[in-house]
Amino acid sequence: MADTQTLDKSAEPADAVADSAPVELGEPTVIVDDVHIVYKVNGTGSKGKGGATAALNRIVSRKETPGMREVHAVKGVTFVARRGEAIGLIGSNGSGKSTLLKAVAGLLPTARGKIYTQGQPSLLGVNAALMNDLTGERNVTLGALAMGMSREEVRERYDDIVDFSGINEKDDFISLPMRTYSSGMSARLRFSIAAAKNHDVLLIDEALATGDARFQRRSQERINELRQEAGTVFLVSHSNASIRENCERALWLESGTLRMDGPTDEVIAAYEQFTKKK
Repeated sequence: MADTQTLDKSAEPADAVADSAPVELGEPTVIVDDVHIVYKVNGTGSKGKGGATAALNRIVSRKETPGMREVHAVKGVTFVARRGEAIGLIGSNGSGKSTLLKAVAGLLPTARGKIYTQGQPSLLGVNAALMNDLTGERNVTLGALAMGMSREEVRERYDDIVDFSGINEKDDFISLPMRTYSSGMSARLRFSIAAAKNHDVLLIDEALATGDARFQRRSQERINELRQEAGTVFLVSHSNASIRENCERALWLESGTLRMDGPTDEVIAAYEQFTKKK
């Protein structure tokens, strides 16, 4: 289990609280306090010897897999998020954005530091698990139930979820297996399922990048509704325009460190200046 704990007010680090968002925002929903995340990867590719039998022998003998190396993906990140905020995460590929979101969601452990959350964060990403062999209809039902909706709530919101996704406008795709969907259709359906429920903390990883202009507009409206209903939204995107449209605050991660935390326009301007020099 990740080292993510339920938030109480005594848990706030003093230095982070001093840099918190404006007073009109609500109470803290996420506190990330000097968090480090380290994971192991196979540095030898797929050429390891011995197959399953050798792997089993290594497990029994407690030996490390040859070529395994540690990656220090997030390095000492600290920030506070509050109710009503929409926060964008920007940075180069491999900067630790998605890794940090997974840790906030409780899906990755921290090597050092603590993460405190109010309520259960919900992570929505383009790789979020839906069942490819099941129809879109079944995935809507199962996904909504997995988020804690009752069957009655699923029935009440089903049509709205499908209509929001826009995948059924030309053909009856909702009755087809998910494996027949394009990546954009899948991403839109994932967002539509997640957005059907109010969340204390909603973590969105690149899910809006594949939609057309009309879907992105609907998504932005829904994000605003979630914030007005006292939620907090995190958005990871390689589209600076999407971050500008949806977020007033941005966190810039580079090589696992938090380079800048502040108003979106200022942070993006600094990031774009940085990328021009690379």
